[in-house]
Amino acid sequence: MSKSLDLAQLRRDYKQAELLENSIHADPLQQFKHWFQEALEAEVIEPNAMCLSTVLDQKPHSRVVLLKGLEPNGFVFFTNYASHKGQQLLQNPNVALNFLWLELERQVRINGKASPIAAQDSDAYFYSRPFESQVGAIVSQQSHVLASREELEQAMSLALQTYSPETIKRPEHWGGYLVVPESIEFWQGRSSRLHDRLHYELQADQSWKISRLSP
Repeated sequence: MSKSLDLAQLRRDYKQAELLENSIHADPLQQFKHWFQEALEAEVIEPNAMCLSTVLDQKPHSRVVLLKGLEPNGFVFFTNYASHKGQQLLQNPNVALNFLWLELERQVRINGKASPIAAQDSDAYFYSRPFESQVGAIVSQQSHVLASREELEQAMSLALQTYSPETIKRPEHWGGYLVVPESIEFWQGRSSRLHDRLHYELQADQSWKISRLSP
């Protein structure tokens, strides 16, 4: 019989860095860019992976997607508009994003609203992807039930014979979303669980109010 997991004894003391008011940018998007660059330099695995949470009928739904653009006013990701997340966003655009960079003992929490980006911007990203990924976006009826793995592979094989890099077009059911933040929290792990939490909240005049939150 395997030894039972003693989860209560799993702990780690965070001592890598601190997060102080006199060292942050007044604009949280600029602060995010700074932290993201440090994640790249630290060779964090998939630093652009983020948990996207949606809410439908008062029930939360979460999944990990990839950040593919950082605009002056928000965060961009791409997906199938007919997927579960796409249908949930259609009914309720309020979302939460979460980045976790364990190697740096950091996380970033974002709350805001998602809206589809312009078709030409979705086109630009779609055609920058590898050809097989373009075909995959056409083949996958994301979130729909499959009879088997073979069904998906057969559809992909047929599509690779049908399309070419010269003839493929972005499907209308696939594209990007921009999440415009209303609040952003930067979390830095500290010793004895006395973590640093700096919270940015968007004000009516479009300025950002910065508050320190208790851990």
